[in-house]
Amino acid sequence: MNYLSVEELTKTFGDRTIFEDITFGIEQGQKMAIVAKNGAGKTTLLRCLLGQEHVDSGRVVFRNDIRIAFMEQSEGLSPDHTILEEVFSHDLPELRAVRDYNEAMDAEDEAMITATFEAMSELNAWGMETKVSQILDVLKLTNTKQKIRQLSGGQKKRVALAKVLVSEPDFLILDEPTNHLDLDMIEWLEEYLVKSTATILMVTHDRYFLEVVCDAILEIDDQTIYKYKGNFSYYLEKKAQREEELASTVGKAKNQFKKELEWMRRQPKARGTKQKARIEAFHDVKSVASQRLDSDEMEIPIKMERLGTKILELIKVGKSFGDKVILEDFTYTFKRRERLGIVGNNGTGKSTLLNMILDIVPVDKGKIVIGETVVFGYYSQDMLKVPDDVKVIDVIRDIAEFIPLEKGRQLSAAQLLEKFLFPRDMHYNFVRKLSGGEKRRLKLLTVLMKNPNFLILDEPTNDLDIFALSVLEDYLHDFQGCLIVVSHDRYFMDKMVDHLFVFNGEGNVKDLIGNYSTYRTMKLQDNRNSKKGIAPELVEVKKAPVAQKEEDRKLSYKERQEYEGIESELEKLELEKEALTVKLSDPSLDNEELMKAGERLSALVTEIEAKSDRWLELAEYA
Repeated sequence: MNYLSVEELTKTFGDRTIFEDITFGIEQGQKMAIVAKNGAGKTTLLRCLLGQEHVDSGRVVFRNDIRIAFMEQSEGLSPDHTILEEVFSHDLPELRAVRDYNEAMDAEDEAMITATFEAMSELNAWGMETKVSQILDVLKLTNTKQKIRQLSGGQKKRVALAKVLVSEPDFLILDEPTNHLDLDMIEWLEEYLVKSTATILMVTHDRYFLEVVCDAILEIDDQTIYKYKGNFSYYLEKKAQREEELASTVGKAKNQFKKELEWMRRQPKARGTKQKARIEAFHDVKSVASQRLDSDEMEIPIKMERLGTKILELIKVGKSFGDKVILEDFTYTFKRRERLGIVGNNGTGKSTLLNMILDIVPVDKGKIVIGETVVFGYYSQDMLKVPDDVKVIDVIRDIAEFIPLEKGRQLSAAQLLEKFLFPRDMHYNFVRKLSGGEKRRLKLLTVLMKNPNFLILDEPTNDLDIFALSVLEDYLHDFQGCLIVVSHDRYFMDKMVDHLFVFNGEGNVKDLIGNYSTYRTMKLQDNRNSKKGIAPELVEVKKAPVAQKEEDRKLSYKERQEYEGIESELEKLELEKEALTVKLSDPSLDNEELMKAGERLSALVTEIEAKSDRWLELAEYA
């Protein structure tokens, strides 16, 4: 049964065509996602489908007897409502009954309680009350009497999500539903939507979410729409196949175009029918041969200042906000090519740690020592802060007209923008014309072009499309400096980091060797153990090594040999560590292989630390 039919839909903004003559349909029970580059019109398409945006031509037809719910990026909530009032602001009879019953219970009005109790029973709405309580609890919206105007942006996003989920729609439309959710919430939402019988259309950049939830993908590319019946892995496979076929077609057309161009230059007199047909065919071939094949490369060979021996040390750092403890006697020493991920529920102190490292927030006790050669590059969750009437290229030129590269080369601001997926026709656009994702990508570029050797990225994947994410991952994989990432993007964390700080709240921080999949395996094991009454295993953060220097001490012959041999040993161990880190990012690994690789990586890191400590100890007397 068809729930949505879209026929020859066209949308333009001024002289810019967003999509043209697109046609597709969605069947009952399908779970479909829209993917496209930032600025290609994903959110615009959703708004056009719902009549919130004018279309130039075409038809959108929903089935008449279905209930539709839409969660958009700008929540559109009433600021004077409480959380509970906003969640219950639907025409659904069961929801009205639950709302009236709760109000009667709060007022302790016996007559009202009796009447609303009967209404609840008649509508069989007790399951709805349980559902509402569960959703609000999972989304950590427990203070239901709080006014919407008092909430943070992330809390408002969660209220909007709760509101559409409790409405029990037949057709659920979601725009970036995982933004501002912590990892536990995202995984709960995944499971909820997989079990849901609703038809779903969504826009999301979360690749694990796409893989698990969706059974169909719509891709907007070059103003056209392509439909793939399968999950995200199937889409990637078929997209690669389509692009390969297109490249072959364009290649053949270019060869044909060269031959026909020679004939056209001889200026044939198109009097005969065959000559006219050949000229028309020439223009068709020219159209195919002129197609541009984008390679989605975001190559940024920017010169990086070399890191010294001392990089970053946190020594017995403590931080609290009133009675809320963030860190307590926290000690850690960062090493070269550190690739650290930070995970934990919202409000446990992840961003606070970053702000203390950057001296934005003061520490309460202890100290943070930063090496002289360290150049931080900080990407925060805030949007790009430049006036709307500034041109894209001027944002880059205000930092530098030319950017130094390796081996003495340099790159102009325009060339750098192109490498960061901003084509020439966008360089002189005003910033106000950019989509949210394009503004994020531009902001990321302003951070990277300052040649940092220590990158701190706070939710870098929010609002970036899956194509930009892929090329950003390629860049970070080759980045030779230190990297700290706070992200709710599980796929990104699996690829980028080799150990995690796990913030559990109340100053409890664990240092876990491995990536996000390792962390989830540990959590699942802890959950199983807790059911059996076994305490979870604690993994303590390593203390910074303190070398004891002896007076007038010199290396013995044997120690000198050991000292000279450790460096080559460390290189081999680091290569093995890197190979294991890549292996742990492989989604095809089963649990047994994952655990073995994680155990070997843990032993390897311990060995590297021991040898590094020994090398530092011997270096004192070398």
